[in-house]
Amino acid sequence: MSKRPVRTAALASAGLLAVFLLAGCDAGPSDAGPQAGKGSGAGVIAPGKPGEAARTLSPQEAARALPDERPNAADRDYAQMMIVHHRQALTMTALVPERAASGQVEKLAARITAAQQPEIAAMEGWLKTNGGQTQQGHHSHGAMPGMATDAQLAQLKAARGEAFDDLFLKLMITHHDGAVTMAAEVLSEGNNVQIEEMANDVIAQQTAEINRMRSM
Repeated sequence: MSKRPVRTAALASAGLLAVFLLAGCDAGPSDAGPQAGKGSGAGVIAPGKPGEAARTLSPQEAARALPDERPNAADRDYAQMMIVHHRQALTMTALVPERAASGQVEKLAARITAAQQPEIAAMEGWLKTNGGQTQQGHHSHGAMPGMATDAQLAQLKAARGEAFDDLFLKLMITHHDGAVTMAAEVLSEGNNVQIEEMANDVIAQQTAEINRMRSM
């Protein structure tokens, strides 16, 4: 599964902001570059394409040149669904200490818990900041890939020892696969750079854990 390339527009905007700061701090009346317009304030030097000269933009033009990273519906849906998805993973890992036979399974469960609890908090904080509901209610479990059914969770709760370990790994691999699928979808449909970073983290971390679980 390929990750979406880093937005070149975002990199360009970072360069514009850096140049703007330098222009605002260092440029004086005698050494200022070409004027962007009467009364427009300090100019922002925008590097040109290879072989092209740099341009001087007004602060207003530079602001308009920044990429639009406002959250869209896909971003909000991802955060809402992934909170629920992560919570089910924590429900599963909470069963491990009293049921697992393998020390490797116990360590894996502890790592999953340590990673996904702060991710839930981060997504809840993002939703509060970006106008989304933190309590997800309009997506059913069946709409999220990888979610264990109530019957599967009941079977996991009833299992002990090696039977528990085998079922836990089977369900968690499927669960992680679903999370990776959701993250890949928001990378292609979402618009917000913070969600993009969260999704890339999910793909990297949970793909590594899937490979680890398959070798156990």
